[in-house]
Amino acid sequence: MKKKLVSALLCATMAVSLLAGCGSSSEAPATDEPAAEAPAEDAEAPAEDAEAPAADAGAGQVYYLNFKPEVDEVWQSLATQYTEETGVPVKVVTAASGSYEQTLMSEIANSEAPTLFQINGPIGYQNWKDYCADLKDTDLYSWLLDKSLAVEGDDGGVYGIPYVVEGFGIIYNDAIMQKYFAMDGAKAASIDDIKNFDTLKAVVEDMQAKKDDLGIEGVFASTSLTPGEDWRWQTHLANVPVFYEFKDKDITDTDALEFTYSDNYKNIFDLYINNSCTAPGLLGSKSVDDSMAEFALGQAAMVQNGNWAWAQISGVDGNVVNQEDVKFLPIYTGISGEESQGLCTGTENFFSINSQASAEDQAASIAFVEWLFSSDTGKAAVTNDLGFIAPFNTFSDDEKPTDPLAQEVIRYMADSSKTSVAWNFTSFPSQQFKDDFGAALLEYASGSLTWDDVKALVVEEWATEKAAIAEAAE
Repeated sequence: MKKKLVSALLCATMAVSLLAGCGSSSEAPATDEPAAEAPAEDAEAPAEDAEAPAADAGAGQVYYLNFKPEVDEVWQSLATQYTEETGVPVKVVTAASGSYEQTLMSEIANSEAPTLFQINGPIGYQNWKDYCADLKDTDLYSWLLDKSLAVEGDDGGVYGIPYVVEGFGIIYNDAIMQKYFAMDGAKAASIDDIKNFDTLKAVVEDMQAKKDDLGIEGVFASTSLTPGEDWRWQTHLANVPVFYEFKDKDITDTDALEFTYSDNYKNIFDLYINNSCTAPGLLGSKSVDDSMAEFALGQAAMVQNGNWAWAQISGVDGNVVNQEDVKFLPIYTGISGEESQGLCTGTENFFSINSQASAEDQAASIAFVEWLFSSDTGKAAVTNDLGFIAPFNTFSDDEKPTDPLAQEVIRYMADSSKTSVAWNFTSFPSQQFKDDFGAALLEYASGSLTWDDVKALVVEEWATEKAAIAEAAE
């Protein structure tokens, strides 16, 4: 047991620095804490992936272990409202900042354990799967706009349902794009023609050649490569080739990344740095704020970032971009079949129901979550108080977030012809790996490293860092 606890605490400590979820500031996005290893020896041996049973929800009670201290007041209010409306007792306990996994590990072994908790995705599920009920037959799962986002087990069951999502891709200014499409010799007639890297490249390079006529300084805003400002490339952009490599191998993590799609990463990275407001050799002085300001001031037509960037764009003094012109394109890199690719959409926030709780408490917990995402009271709190982009079809247009990038994320998820690129950057081995990757990208942009050098560094450091984690956990 000692080894398991050491391993759990090590994973929780190390991975806090390596995960890069997304926030609303101009700094590297805030992170959600990863799942640690669930206790196995101190608790009774649980059944394998148990199916959530049918039971009387009114006969049970709910104990939700909340992750975020900053929204404790909202959850307490929702619990009170739900109890007043239904008579079902709801207890919300909020873990202290940075202690969720340790708190869950402690609470899950109690006789009155949480009935509703969160995991951080497929990796977290592997640690907590003995406590996750199958939610495939719930209304909550049926409401998901993009069911590929749910956490599935090897048996096809659904053991984690995302309750908030974010997305990132190439943000573009549609007013500038429409001006380009109207030009003689334009390489595309509309944004709908841009469905793969070849077309994107042709359009971008033609726009760069015509930048003076378009009134821009470059097609792309500056690729921020200042140390600490490079997370959009060493984490978010890197997610795309890692996603496809994992997809090919049908895995969610690996000790030995081959970087199979490194040339595809190079495709889009080269397009960014060679068709920009800033020359490649000067990108080491650029920050995310610089990049977003260039887009907001109309100096660039495109910029890679996530839906959280709307606050940055709209907050720039002198912003000239109209809200209705701010839209998303997927990050195309030249991978076969990318015409059906959507945005990089994901979350580290998944609801799970404790399969070891009583049937009545499981049913009550499911009913509480379904009320949250279907009732007028719950939905208003989700959008206005919790600030979520909820990934469910139960929200009407006037109940969804109003900012343009959030609306774009929802639009892509609802498009059945598009497949979201899952967030696999949660598997990246360490912050050191990402920092070294970012430094190598800067050297490549300045001409000090070849792309083969960058690829070799990624492959070697991934293996080294993963081995170090495994050794420390023994």
